[in-house]
Amino acid sequence: MFFRELGEKTLGLFGGLYLLNMLTCSVLRKRKSKNWVWLTPNIDTTDDEWKKRFEKLKTAGFDAIIPEIYNGRWAYFGSDRLPVRGELLERLIPIAKSSGLEIHAWMWTMPCLIEDIQKNHPDWYNVNRLGESSVDKPAYVNYYKFLCPAKNEVHEFIQGTVTELSQYDIDGIHLDYVRFPDVILAKGLWSKYNLVQDKEYPQFDYCYCQTCREKFKEQTGIDPLEIKEPSADQAWLQFRYDLVTTLVNDKLIPIGHKRGKVMSAAVFPNWKNVRQEWRAWKLDAALPMLYNRFYLKDAEWIKRQCEEGVKSLQYPTKLYSGLMVDEPEKLKEYVIKSFAGGADGISIFSLRSLQEEHLLMLTDLLKRY
Repeated sequence: MFFRELGEKTLGLFGGLYLLNMLTCSVLRKRKSKNWVWLTPNIDTTDDEWKKRFEKLKTAGFDAIIPEIYNGRWAYFGSDRLPVRGELLERLIPIAKSSGLEIHAWMWTMPCLIEDIQKNHPDWYNVNRLGESSVDKPAYVNYYKFLCPAKNEVHEFIQGTVTELSQYDIDGIHLDYVRFPDVILAKGLWSKYNLVQDKEYPQFDYCYCQTCREKFKEQTGIDPLEIKEPSADQAWLQFRYDLVTTLVNDKLIPIGHKRGKVMSAAVFPNWKNVRQEWRAWKLDAALPMLYNRFYLKDAEWIKRQCEEGVKSLQYPTKLYSGLMVDEPEKLKEYVIKSFAGGADGISIFSLRSLQEEHLLMLTDLLKRY
């Protein structure tokens, strides 16, 4: 009797432990993160060198790479429309896949630095409230030559890039710069450009091109140039948010989805300052760039941004916290705060800045998530 009762209790104990273990494993599987890294490929890097780097990333807990393929100036894929710097994309695809990594092609969306486009289609570009075109007088830096999302010709041009990328054996397409120029920069960048942006100034406020003005006037009967306080006019603000949202939801995402591609985007936490209402986008993945140093914020800010971002999403979009490489211990805190805020994973900017000490720290840390 004693041994039978002991056996039943033992079996019950082990059974309970087994069930607890299975439940724990189930929870861990459900919480498994997906982790990304942005990278700008160097055409001089050999295939063997890429293989070693990708294997290190996989070991450290990364699942996907986001190589910069088209940056508004050149493309790493063949195209009659775009300057090409070799077929690097075709080289990277099999190396990434053999290393167990997804590959998502990173493209600049609105900036266009192609000389033929600037010369033959200057009317495609954004115009600020002073009437200055971004092709002639870009804000902040020379590459801020943004196309205007109100124009059908611009839609067709950008759709062409997404269509070309979708023909490759990649896992997804990653949209960057899918927005207007910053009407107000992150505060940590003001000193870099010798600016104080305590309000929306007209030279940074886009777009007041003829197309935007006419479309807004059709909707409201008002010419936006006649609005006394554009920064406070909700109809004018929403009009521009909707221009970008329509481009993403109706013009770009369907192309990628038709070819079975994951559609993701790099987005801003201060989205109103770039007219980028990404909470309303039908993305598979949103990667808010939570570069806290740019905003003069600490790690707790990253957690809050993740929490607010997750709550704001209007579609079943995954949120991955975009983090800039910092000292290993600081980066570790950023990662922990991201997951505490409900992020589905992290994305690191960028591979070039990741050192061995970062990878060792991440190898241990990402196992927990």
